Amino acid sequence: MGIGGCIILIAVGAVITFATDWHAKGVNMDLLGLIMMAVGMIGLAAYVSIFKRRRIPPTAAGDVPPVVEERYYTDRRY
Repeated sequence: MGIGGCIILIAVGAVITFATDWHAKGVNMDLLGLIMMAVGMIGLAAYVSIFKRRRIPPTAAGDVPPVVEERYYTDRRY
């Protein structure tokens, strides 16, 4: 489930909870909307944490510039 799916799940849950007056026998619509919003937020948090890890650029051997060490000697002995 991507970011779009999570946001849609949160939005539909909010509409069911706060903007409708539906009643179904054996189903609490307010609780259903709250559960949908919670699942959407958990999915969004999980997706963002995984996406954050993917954004770190890989460091392959060809991508890293060579290390150049410069040595400075202050004490010269002849």
